[in-house]
Amino acid sequence: MALRLTEIFFSLQGEASRAGLPTVFVRLTGCPLRCVWCDTTYSFTGGEAASIDSILAEVRKYPARQVCVTGGEPLAQKECPALLSALCDAGYDVSLETSGALDVCDIDPRVSRIMDLKAPDSGECERNRWENLACLNARDEIKIVIASRADYDWAKARIAEHRLPEICPVLLSPAAGRVVPAELADWILADGLDVRFQLQLHKLLWGNTQGK
Repeated sequence: MALRLTEIFFSLQGEASRAGLPTVFVRLTGCPLRCVWCDTTYSFTGGEAASIDSILAEVRKYPARQVCVTGGEPLAQKECPALLSALCDAGYDVSLETSGALDVCDIDPRVSRIMDLKAPDSGECERNRWENLACLNARDEIKIVIASRADYDWAKARIAEHRLPEICPVLLSPAAGRVVPAELADWILADGLDVRFQLQLHKLLWGNTQGK
């Protein structure tokens, strides 16, 4: 049972409700999407074959109970759900960062799913799998990266249409270099939007550095 692995590293979680927590990141290789603002394009190809046992052995080297499986798009690998369950079985608090373009409904219920909704300026809005919303619960989180005022207006409409805050927490993030963070914060405050504004903590600390 092998997966394609780009890297495993130990850092602070930079996003979502676990921001600031020491976390082991397992970055799987490959992604079927090509979001224009993607900051992990190095994970699209390459990587090395790794078994679930070898990944667990590497994760155990680090002093953390939080593990985040990310990509790329980790669910593009068919063995990803088995890896998530194995990490849960080993006693870790496991989160999954996923694009929302693939089915998240059969993921181990112990896993917290951090699922993107792709706004229009990502270039991948048509890939959103809206059926996933019915599978999410209060343990999960929805993230929308905002690259323009048009993206924000789209997000605001979808939040209202699907009553997203009643499903799980909703996070809005400014796309680096495309939206001034303070402007996004002002839009949220002006509308009284029931969301969490977030910046990527790891980038504030270390910049866009691989393995951080």
